[in-house]
Amino acid sequence: MSEAPLKVVIGGGGVAALEALLALRALARDPVSIEVVAPESEFVYRPLAVAEPFLAGEARRFPLARLVEDAGGGFRQGHVTRVDLGRRVVELEGGARLPYDVLLVALGAKPQEAVQGALTFFGPGSSSALADVLDEALAGDVRRIAFAVPAGTAWPLPLYELALLTRSFLVDRGATGVEVLLVTPEARPLALFGGEASDAMAELLDARGIARRHSAAPLFFDGRVLQTAPDCGIEADAVVALPHLDGPRLAGLPSDAQGFVPIDEYCAVHSATEVYAAGDATTFPLKQGGIATQQADVAAVSIARRAGSTVEPSPFRPVLRGLLLTGMAPRFLRSERGTSRSVVDTEPLWWPPAKIVGRHLAPFLASKLGLSEEAAPPTAHAVPVELEVEAGHWTHV
Repeated sequence: MSEAPLKVVIGGGGVAALEALLALRALARDPVSIEVVAPESEFVYRPLAVAEPFLAGEARRFPLARLVEDAGGGFRQGHVTRVDLGRRVVELEGGARLPYDVLLVALGAKPQEAVQGALTFFGPGSSSALADVLDEALAGDVRRIAFAVPAGTAWPLPLYELALLTRSFLVDRGATGVEVLLVTPEARPLALFGGEASDAMAELLDARGIARRHSAAPLFFDGRVLQTAPDCGIEADAVVALPHLDGPRLAGLPSDAQGFVPIDEYCAVHSATEVYAAGDATTFPLKQGGIATQQADVAAVSIARRAGSTVEPSPFRPVLRGLLLTGMAPRFLRSERGTSRSVVDTEPLWWPPAKIVGRHLAPFLASKLGLSEEAAPPTAHAVPVELEVEAGHWTHV
């Protein structure tokens, strides 16, 4: 009698969950059963939400069950509430219990208002409120819009996009007198990408006429003044801010003070046997789709070893990639954490030229949108669409 297939449960239905599912199907050599459990019915490609208020794009939506099935998994709609580590069981809201051999936690994070009184841009669903601000600016009722990056923001790039897109939108319609101001606790613009990218961003902001206030952490907005730390008041007619993120605080698993799940360099959850975590739910400080897919890949290699894979696990060594929408030519940014190396280009540095760069997820979603690898420009070589195995190791490029 053959052994039962390895049973893998993936909690969550976002970027990390789908990337892990696709990676496991590519790596596993023995039978494996993969069940994805998530409360939502749709997978929302969130990064393009910044373009919605300007009618320049939209957050794409896909039926989650269909995506999971096409990727080779089973889907159950439900909300994970607790993990019983002793019995290796995932508990769902309503009392259902799912046994697992290996669990991957990819539940994401919970966005919360960070700057009281500001318009918090949560992504899809916030577009109409920002569109109203743009209409008021075109009517002459708003003369200064401040875009505020809260202290501790894990991924500030969307706010830079909103500022750039707003300025382009207003100038194109003749509202050149509306001031667009960026307020951030960063010492330099987009400093997380390194010096070269930061310098290029500073030049771009200056060229577009976007004022900057650095080393200022936004606190609250009273309708007239944005208060920041250190103690300073910045006059504004409207303030747009990013949210801060809280972790999932999943019962039965360890978590830090903010509810995020601690992981080691192989994305295994501390003190929890056969449990891994990837994406925004983890304690890794950068919360970004491309980082989530890299963590999912690292976890998938370890899990696949249980299903016959001979690929040796490699520790998580993040490569940061960002596609910045500017209202004109986009900018492709790439840097490696812990090094001074960074690249900025107006031509794609990877293919498909997606905002979320996943070794498996990007080409998978591109196929749904009708994109082909043959259309890639010669510079787009940073992320191969297939597994790259060298001497038994899966390498990140």
